Amino acid sequence: MIVCIAEKPSVGRDIAKVLGANQQHDGYMEGNGYQVTWTFGHLCELKEPHEYSPLWKTWSLAQLPMIPPRFGIKLKTDKGVEKQFETIKRLMLAADGIINCGDAGQEGELIQRWVIQMTGARCPVQRLWISSLTEEAIREGFAKLKDQSEYQSLYEAGLSRAIGDWTLGMNATRLYTLKYRNRTMQDKQVLSIGRVQTPTLALIVRRQQEIENFVPVPYWVLTTKYRDTVFTYYPGASAKSDKEEDEEKKGATTAAGERRGASFKTREEGEAALAVVSQLPFTVTRVEKKKGSEAAPRLFDLTSLQVECNRRFGFSAELTLQLIQNLYEKKYTTYPRVDTTFLPDDVYPKCPNIMNGLRNYFPLMERIKGKPLAKSKKVFDNKKVTDHHAIIPTGVEAKGMTEPEAKVYDLVARRFIGAFYPDCLFDTTTVMGQVGDIGFRATGKRITDPGWRVLWGKDEGEERPADTLPAFVKGESGPHVPDLAEKQTTPPKPYTEATLLRAMETAGKFVDDEELRDALKENGIGRPSTRAAIIETLFRRHYIQKKKQTLWATPTGVDLIGLIHNELLKSAELTGRWERKLRQIEHHEYEAKRFVDELKQMVNELVLAVMRD
Repeated sequence: MIVCIAEKPSVGRDIAKVLGANQQHDGYMEGNGYQVTWTFGHLCELKEPHEYSPLWKTWSLAQLPMIPPRFGIKLKTDKGVEKQFETIKRLMLAADGIINCGDAGQEGELIQRWVIQMTGARCPVQRLWISSLTEEAIREGFAKLKDQSEYQSLYEAGLSRAIGDWTLGMNATRLYTLKYRNRTMQDKQVLSIGRVQTPTLALIVRRQQEIENFVPVPYWVLTTKYRDTVFTYYPGASAKSDKEEDEEKKGATTAAGERRGASFKTREEGEAALAVVSQLPFTVTRVEKKKGSEAAPRLFDLTSLQVECNRRFGFSAELTLQLIQNLYEKKYTTYPRVDTTFLPDDVYPKCPNIMNGLRNYFPLMERIKGKPLAKSKKVFDNKKVTDHHAIIPTGVEAKGMTEPEAKVYDLVARRFIGAFYPDCLFDTTTVMGQVGDIGFRATGKRITDPGWRVLWGKDEGEERPADTLPAFVKGESGPHVPDLAEKQTTPPKPYTEATLLRAMETAGKFVDDEELRDALKENGIGRPSTRAAIIETLFRRHYIQKKKQTLWATPTGVDLIGLIHNELLKSAELTGRWERKLRQIEHHEYEAKRFVDELKQMVNELVLAVMRD
């Protein structure tokens, strides 16, 4: 008998149906030579400190650091868990073979391996690796089963993560609670420290302090209206030859503040310029027209989907993960816990059938109907895909969804269709003008072909009202109406869940460029599948709170970050490096033992440093 173990009962039943295991038993299905059972997520966990040594039961600085010579796992204390485990154990000990059907990721590998280890089973173990739960995908997966040993590095990465989190979390939490609690906190307040949690909290606290300490700086912006068009002061718009203008573009870029600037730092400077331009006519010195294009947004990875759902619907990261997981289990979308926005080449032949399954979206496909689907390197790139690809629809007819599920599904479906649409085309016109020796600039943009933008509503810029300029001719001149406006610099914006997720993804660096963001993902804080849980943990421990849609640290959260003098614990960049090492373990590029040894050494040094404080 072959025993298959899934991560959830619903997934187990889907697999059992495909395998013909239709006989229902308590905790498993059976038939056609298979027994299909399941866990409920984590059935096992690392042992608690007192289970390694009775001396570690009492919180004491003298017993730190707590580093077991060998880590062990235990069954969670829960009657339902214990009952299901006994069923799994009985089946596995009598099995001829086991198939691990856990979620195809690091956490899924760890969950199932721990359970198999706890049963003591010794029969061969194979791995099912699929990206969707459709019948076709399950059948394909069972036709391509691999030996468990091929996923050993994935397990080692997951185990290293769990050991690292335990080692730092258990020791640092006791260390800071015992050392600092009575200084500023309530006597019973536990100061929870985490490898990912603490740097994330530090990001929020630092942003909050930047806002609170911000001192606005005034500046003055000079504009003038010529032929009903507002031109803004722009130092680079002075009358230069085409050659001089091109040479300037190739040279050093003007400082950001000056470019913004087209602004004056003092009122006197602005008023002096205003006095000059008020006496002279406006002359057009340069008219430049360029054609441009904009590709459709990339397909979703989990983080970008959470960002978009928070921005559009106000959904929390945790809720979005729950909804897209539901859609995956209903077979409507592919595996959600992914960090790539690309598809492998072998998915391309399946795309027409997926499109055919999106019946409710046929009206949106008119432009590409009857034509071969475009294959772009911005969508299909084997080098950008490892274990899983971007989140896309499966082509299974989506029905019976809740309203929130339908909103998430709609985003995924439209992104997928947009991947095969033409680029949005537009014309950009830049007009340079001059009054005396003071330069001005105005720009206009007109969409000539909305392309993929027709797939979204006006808030996504379907075809927005044309931001066009009148027809200007180089050398024309005439009267104008200048104006000098006083403005002030503004503080940074507080985090929303969307912007915090982006900050976690890029270790605190803020970039809009997608390619640069891809490079920074290697050093991001946490993994796509864990970031939502980290944010929820900060809420649950009352370290952060939500005001409307923005995130703010509570006094407790601010005090905690203030107490931590060790930058390693709250550094987004350094934590990101640890995350990169965990990914390298997955890819056989770094030794798990070395990672754990480094963490143990760091905890030893941390305890000594804090004790001396």
